[in-house]
Amino acid sequence: MMKSAVFENLSYYTNRNGKGNGMQLGKLVLFYVLWAFAAASFFTVFILYSPNPFSNFMFKQHYSLMKNTSLPALTLENETTLPHQNLLKSNPATIINTKKESNDEKIKCDLFDGKWIPDLNGPMYTNWSCPLIPDSRNCPKFGRENLDYMNWRWMPNECELPRFDAKTFLSIVRGKKLAFIGDSLARNQMDSLLCLLSQGETPNDVYTDDGDRDRTFYFPSHDFTLMAYWTTHLTFSETKKVNGSETAIFNIHLDRIDDNWAQKLPTLDYAIISTGQWFNRKNYLYEGGKVIGCIYCDEPDVPKLGLSFAIGKVMGKALEYISDCKECKALFTLARTFSPSHFEYGTWNEGGKCNRTSPYTEKQDDYDFQMEVRNFQVKEFETIMKRTDRKRFEILDITRAMIMRPDGHPGINWYNKYLKGQDCIHWCLPGPVDVWNELLLAVLVSKDGGSTESEMVVRRSKHN
Repeated sequence: MMKSAVFENLSYYTNRNGKGNGMQLGKLVLFYVLWAFAAASFFTVFILYSPNPFSNFMFKQHYSLMKNTSLPALTLENETTLPHQNLLKSNPATIINTKKESNDEKIKCDLFDGKWIPDLNGPMYTNWSCPLIPDSRNCPKFGRENLDYMNWRWMPNECELPRFDAKTFLSIVRGKKLAFIGDSLARNQMDSLLCLLSQGETPNDVYTDDGDRDRTFYFPSHDFTLMAYWTTHLTFSETKKVNGSETAIFNIHLDRIDDNWAQKLPTLDYAIISTGQWFNRKNYLYEGGKVIGCIYCDEPDVPKLGLSFAIGKVMGKALEYISDCKECKALFTLARTFSPSHFEYGTWNEGGKCNRTSPYTEKQDDYDFQMEVRNFQVKEFETIMKRTDRKRFEILDITRAMIMRPDGHPGINWYNKYLKGQDCIHWCLPGPVDVWNELLLAVLVSKDGGSTESEMVVRRSKHN
């Protein structure tokens, strides 16, 4: 039998006659076996008990998959900001009071001013673990291959926003009713919340209307009811008819509230109201039954009042109605600001696309327009805050955060039997939209979470 080449060239392991010493060879083999066992045991313990021994390697690998993003522009350190951070500065619409980790002294933190940073933990649910995701938002199911859009988290500039905790949320809303009031983006947020809460309790699907617009879910263990009430414009609107046929144009009555949701307010404990994208077309604006202006119209005798004016106006009308609602004394209302779209190379009905795979790291051309819409809403919110000291109101100011996330839309990876083309308005699930509910929970904790079983703590950044 041919001897091993390794042992053949080592004189120590052969006798003077050139024949191998069997006993010494056996000792050598035993030595190597014991050495290999000891080494394997050491590395096993190292891997199991190290927090993440290969984190640096994973971090580099994660970035190698990202496109349109340079590594120097991104950081896990709180002291360093993205290049666009200063461009997104504005006076906060609201200040959230949170607690320091070390004591009970109150600090101020604007949760809505910050940046997106890499999150190696990944999403809190998947399209497999949450069967409640509708096909129109289930991007991986319909062919999306690049999933980096799931691996980011929102970092406020002055503190850290905790990950969503289903136990804390359900503890706060025990025995209560919460409704998302708005269009399909309000439903988008409700679907996100359902998936996040399903990690703590599976809800019962109680009701859906024929158009799958008004929905009701019930969490029996916490006696919590979650609903979605459909409204396109918050105020009363109707499709414009030409020669007896309906068009895609709306007549929007800025001074008449939509009864579909308004009549249900007295039964609610929490309401999240929102509106936006249905105004982004040719529409006519009414007050007192008469046309006062229009959006995207070309009639010389009709004032062009614009998208921002109309969206701000209806938000103000909705908040005013809630403030004046005498039967709504226990209602806590949150106004969610404008959710931006990210169409490129055309509008939604002209072949527009959204193919980006990573967040923006610089100011975009439409930034000022998107923020103008948000600013009109914030102005109306601040007006209602000045006129009331009885109702509870807060703002969910998501616009700046979502402007940076062109990578989070379904694009071509969605299914709708009625519509074709790319969806650059709604948000994939899981995805950036989940931060809306993390912010919602942070606001609820600051208002109603003082006695919850597992109180959330928002930590200040290192440089404060």
